[in-house]
Parts: sequence; C-alpha cells; structure tokens
Amino acid sequence: MSTVSFLRPERRRSRSEEPEGSTDALGALLRRVARGDEQAFEALYDAVAGPVYGVVLRVLRDPAQSEEVTQEVMVEVWRQAPRYDAERGSARGWVLTVAHRRAVDRVRSAQASTDREDKVAARDHDRAFDVVAEEVEHRLEAERVRRSLDVLTDLQRESVELAYYGGYTHRQVAEILGIPLGTVKTRLRDGLIRLRDEMGVVA
Repeated sequence: MSTVSFLRPERRRSRSEEPEGSTDALGALLRRVARGDEQAFEALYDAVAGPVYGVVLRVLRDPAQSEEVTQEVMVEVWRQAPRYDAERGSARGWVLTVAHRRAVDRVRSAQASTDREDKVAARDHDRAFDVVAEEVEHRLEAERVRRSLDVLTDLQRESVELAYYGGYTHRQVAEILGIPLGTVKTRLRDGLIRLRDEMGVVA
C-alpha cells in the first residue's frame, strides 16, 4: 500500500470538522490499521491528523516544517500500528506521543546541525586567526632583525646579508666580497654575536 495517497495536506480537516470518535473507536481503527486496512487508515488520518499537526506546531513553531513532520508522523503510525498496546494507553495518546517525539527529534536534529556548523565556523576562524598571528609575528621578527642589523659594521652587515638572506655559502661570500674565507667567517661570527646581544637572545 502507498500511504502517500492518504497524506495530502488538503485532507487534514479543521478542528471543527474532525470527527470526535471515542477512544475505543480510535483504538479499533488503529488495530485495523495494524492489519493493513487502508480504509481504517483513512478514517484514522481524518480523526487525528489535526491534533497531530497541533502538537507538532507547538514544538516547531513553523507551519511548513509542521506540515512535513505531520506527514512523517502519519507514515510512522501506519508502520508502527502493530506496536500499539491498548493496555498501556489510549490510541489518541499513543499517536500524539509519536507526534511529540518526532517533533522533538526534528528540533534536536536542527540544533545538532547548527552546532556542527558553529564548530566548523569556529575552527575555521581559529585557524585563520592562527595563520594571521603567525604571519604578523614573522613580520615583526623580521623587522626586529632588520633593525638590529644597523648595529653591525658595514662589513659585518654585508657578510650576514649575503650568507643568511642571500643564501650564499661562506666561500661564495668570500669570492663576492673579494676577501679571504677566514675573514668572512670572523665577520659572520662577530656579527651574529652582536645581533644576539642586540636582540636579547640568551645563548
């Protein structure tokens, strides 16, 4: 059986049009639904779809979502009808309990989705902040080093810039500057010591 034919929103009657139906009558309908009786389901739908919608709407406070959840509830009633136990409560109470549970599940699902989105947004924000902070720190450190180079002699600064900023080897620096390799090493050593002291680095 396809329940879709019974779940058209326009079939939901207004509260004044709903058949009252006794608890026993609804229970009898539900037992017939449990046996796959489509006509019984139509009658049950007409009797309870309005109250179901009312329960769902009070939880969701959104008419469109409430319509959708009402249809889900009625499908669940059709499928779960065999589980109804008259000794544990009325048919109406059972159906409305299903409705309330389904509405609460929808709220929880929506909240969980929102929480996941918030976590992703927060994580992305933190990651972006970390990247920016690291970049700022790097730039500040680079500026600090550049200022510290001013304390070096011209020869020391030239050697340091070629070796550590230009990427040249000590031998290449010696060839570029036209000075002995030992002199280059001495300038670099003295220059780095002065840089360390200027920047307050503890060796």
